[in-house]
Amino acid sequence: MKPLVAIVGRPNVGKSTFFNRMIGKQLAIVEDLPGTTRDRIYGDSDWNGREFTLVDTGGLDLGESDDITRRIRAQVQLAIEEADVIVFIVDAGSGITEADTDVADLLRRSGKPLVLAANKADNAKRRQEAVDFYELGLDEPITMSSSQGTGTGDVLDAIVEALPPSEEEPEEDAEHPRVAIVGRPNVGKSSLVNAVLGQERVIVSEVPGTTRDTIDTVVEHNGHQLTLIDTAGIRRRGRVGPGVEKYSVLRATRAIERCDVAVLLIDATEGITAQDVHIAGAIHEAARGVVVVINKWDLIKAKRAEHRLGLAPPLEDEPPDAQEFKETVKRDLKFLPYAPVIFAAAKTRYHVANILDAALKIAEERTRRIPTAKLNEVVKSAMLRHPPTHVKGRTLRVYYVTQAEISPPTFIFFVNEPELLHFSYERYLENQLRQAFGFEGTAIRLRFRQRERREKGEE
Repeated sequence: MKPLVAIVGRPNVGKSTFFNRMIGKQLAIVEDLPGTTRDRIYGDSDWNGREFTLVDTGGLDLGESDDITRRIRAQVQLAIEEADVIVFIVDAGSGITEADTDVADLLRRSGKPLVLAANKADNAKRRQEAVDFYELGLDEPITMSSSQGTGTGDVLDAIVEALPPSEEEPEEDAEHPRVAIVGRPNVGKSSLVNAVLGQERVIVSEVPGTTRDTIDTVVEHNGHQLTLIDTAGIRRRGRVGPGVEKYSVLRATRAIERCDVAVLLIDATEGITAQDVHIAGAIHEAARGVVVVINKWDLIKAKRAEHRLGLAPPLEDEPPDAQEFKETVKRDLKFLPYAPVIFAAAKTRYHVANILDAALKIAEERTRRIPTAKLNEVVKSAMLRHPPTHVKGRTLRVYYVTQAEISPPTFIFFVNEPELLHFSYERYLENQLRQAFGFEGTAIRLRFRQRERREKGEE
């Protein structure tokens, strides 16, 4: 799991600009207005051979007490707790403010390694005046300009120096698949862990976030071992303020990085929410295996039975049946068409064994290798049935395909001009590979690289 670097500071000091420059793309919204970044945003970066995850946080204003500010403060607090290193950004143009002093006091109490960066030091005068930030009682301020890029390398040097030593994955972890149970607070993650373990190993409570830390447990199912990663506590109980349940997916995101297969729990009684979609998107982006589990299905079945028997007053909308819920999953999580959907009830152990069966099967699918000859035969046949469209008189040509990696299965397409590839045709090729070889439940990656013809007439 990559170490986490949190970018913290009062509003409008250039945190998002720094974040965007570090990850190399405009992911965070940049606006010259305080409070633009409200939700935490994540992105990977690397420097001097070290990879790490950056988290961009909203502007921290400890003096305000409105609802939005409290939510931002809750998210920042969670980022601080989870971070390995904190980058505290101040504004060299405006000098020390009372808000800077308040934030510095908070960060000092965290005990986390700190890098103090004086941003907007766009000229010699501001760089000289940045010495005033010594008054914060932190380390030496590093002057930089996120918009111009000057000094950012020095900040990165300091980040890498402050990171914890890199650790190799234990060899035993590679012997069996890692399965992470992820989802919003209070969807039944701890109950599922207990159902799998057959004992109250994890505290189960109706209070979201009861589980304080991620818990890994090695379990055996049908003669196969797997490591179960419980992420029941998306927040730390009693230490994060209101609003964080709605937005925070930090622990889920980090658990997804560590796993081979993610079990995404969705509360059947609440349906699919925006945060469910957010977590599902993180799984897809990380190219992990995934099982979508509709938990608390026993409550839906009971409610439907009550209505059929006339034991409950009629409702405008009857609870959905399994097929209707699957259609909802297909619509709302359309980027996960390869994910199996299982209806379960963790508290009664209904279909819990099916979840583990699916996770083990998906882990196996992720390690499949396809012979190059068979792979090229399938791709050639697919392209003959449905050739790519012409783009300004040019046509995409695929010379050959090879599987480069497993976990996830990754295929390299050597083509004439990658820019001729339309995203819809890439989706078509992926669907053809899935139809021919399976890969149910796991993301697969298609990479397109340019290769010149070696011989006239080569295809």
